[in-house]
Amino acid sequence: MYVILVYDIGERRVGKMLKLCRQYLHWIQNSVFEGEITEVKLKELLLRARRLMDEDKDSVIIFKSRSESWLDKEVVGNERNSLDNFL
Repeated sequence: MYVILVYDIGERRVGKMLKLCRQYLHWIQNSVFEGEITEVKLKELLLRARRLMDEDKDSVIIFKSRSESWLDKEVVGNERNSLDNFL
């Protein structure tokens, strides 16, 4: 499945959450990640994220799609991390 993950997390924990999410998805903007991920890997990511979070103050939002082709994406301005890889 293709996901977009967005988080809003306390300043003291934001570095750890960034590092965790980068292990599973592509970092595209502050607190925003996207990419293909299996259901099992997504559950693993969320389990690990919950350990970092204060669920009374922090949040993680996940938008799911069957694949990237089901999603129209438009970038206005400078794209922080392009997913294009040139070899």
